[in-house]
Amino acid sequence: MRSILLLLLVLMPGAAMAQQSLPPSASREIEQLFLALEQSHCQFYRNGSWHAAEEASVHLRRKYNYLVKKGLASSAEVFIDRAASKSSMSGKPYLVKCGSATPVESKQWFTGKLREVRARRTGADNSFKWMPFRGSA
Repeated sequence: MRSILLLLLVLMPGAAMAQQSLPPSASREIEQLFLALEQSHCQFYRNGSWHAAEEASVHLRRKYNYLVKKGLASSAEVFIDRAASKSSMSGKPYLVKCGSATPVESKQWFTGKLREVRARRTGADNSFKWMPFRGSA
């Protein structure tokens, strides 16, 4: 019994660290979402007031870091759902307003940006470049 307890004490820190780790691809995607927000110059609505994109990014990074620390951020989609979609305090959805466009819920905005990030990564830009086979004219 004592050896089992000792084994658990040795393994628990490793398990906690494993929970806190985020796949590198997810981490890169989330960083690209932060960059997209910061470079958008859009406004971000939360808890009754509009904020600059840079200020919103700082707020969302705090929420993201908390999720990572607790082992609750496993993908970009999870980040969007748990941190970037709504207020943890009020439960009300965040909004993003770019220029004179109608505000959209931040979940929709971030999901669209994530699609763009993934399309760029895979080169899925819907263009086709024909390459002849070797030995063909």
